[in-house]
Amino acid sequence: MSEPTVFIVDDDQAVARSLRWLIESVRLKVETFSSAQEFLDGYESSKPGCLVLDVRMPGMSGLDLQERLAAQRIQVPIIFITGHGDVQMAVRAVQSGAFDFVEKPFNDQDLLDRIQKAIVFDARRRSKNTQRVQLGSLFASLTPREREVLDLVVEGMSNKAIANSLGLSAKTVEVHRAKVMEKMHARSVADLVKMAIQNQVE
Repeated sequence: MSEPTVFIVDDDQAVARSLRWLIESVRLKVETFSSAQEFLDGYESSKPGCLVLDVRMPGMSGLDLQERLAAQRIQVPIIFITGHGDVQMAVRAVQSGAFDFVEKPFNDQDLLDRIQKAIVFDARRRSKNTQRVQLGSLFASLTPREREVLDLVVEGMSNKAIANSLGLSAKTVEVHRAKVMEKMHARSVADLVKMAIQNQVE
């Protein structure tokens, strides 16, 4: 995975420069944008990291940008920077899925701590998504018959019971079962059960 980036969106260039200096002081990569639209035009969702976003901006506001990202199913963690009068808005933004909000004037270390937490959150989410995709591809590699055998193994049925249920010989079930274990990269039946549960949850 590539190095995480902190994306700053603020129309006040002095604030953006100050934030860039602060965040780069702890050796994090930073990209700044002067408007929500500029961010939308330049952002690549494959890049890990988090978004530090001003609530009030001319044109598309921070809340508007949050809605746009949600509509596009872009899950970058958002930390809103808010003035005192924007706290209710920020609370609504968090209820709508924002990661956090920081009220001006903010403590530098507090902001950096929240950014680090957002980056860790994003890394975990991306890792989970990758695992989900990989698990889905493993299940997709099974033939319909292998999937039937897998489902019955997960239910705790013996080879003999599976053979009777599917009208197969016990030897054929053994072959299918071995193939399922190989394709799913499972070391035990317990592994198969965990994978099946995880697949159902996802």
